[in-house]
Amino acid sequence: MITQSFDTHPEAERVQIALIRKAGIARRIGIARSLSETAIKLSRRAISRANPQLSEQELNLVIVAHNYGSYIADRLVNYLKRKKLW
Repeated sequence: MITQSFDTHPEAERVQIALIRKAGIARRIGIARSLSETAIKLSRRAISRANPQLSEQELNLVIVAHNYGSYIADRLVNYLKRKKLW
C-alpha cells in the first residue's frame, strides 16, 4: 500500500483506513462532517485573528468570499442590503 500521509506512520495509516472501511455509512458521514466542521472553525478563527477589526457580519462575508468566490459574496451583500440586513 502506498501511504498518503507524510506525518502518519504507514502502519497507523493502514489501521485508520481499515477502521474507516469497516465503519457503517452513518459513522463515515459523521467523521466527514466532523472533519468539515473542524476545518471551518479553524478557517474562521484564522481569518478572525488576521482581521481583528472585522465585525461578525464582515467576517462571515470574508468566509463566503474565500469559500464560494467574490461573485457569490457580492450577491450576498446585495441580497442583505435589499432585505435591509446589511
